[in-house]
Amino acid sequence: MEWMAWTTPTALFFGGIALILAGMTTWELRSPSIPRRGFLPISTTRGDRLFIGLLGSAYLHLLVIGVTGWSIWVAS
Repeated sequence: MEWMAWTTPTALFFGGIALILAGMTTWELRSPSIPRRGFLPISTTRGDRLFIGLLGSAYLHLLVIGVTGWSIWVAS
């Protein structure tokens, strides 16, 4: 896996995502979520909202990097 740039910030980011997923799994097993309607006109669970939030954050981050001349460290 030398083609991947496993720097400390990259490892911390993916480690944080793994911890969030483990925490959400534990939370779901202890207290199953009830689908509800929120801001979007669709029925979502906790995991759905987490996924939508992570995906939206990634797209927003790419948009800021693409539209502005900021470096990755400033855009983050």
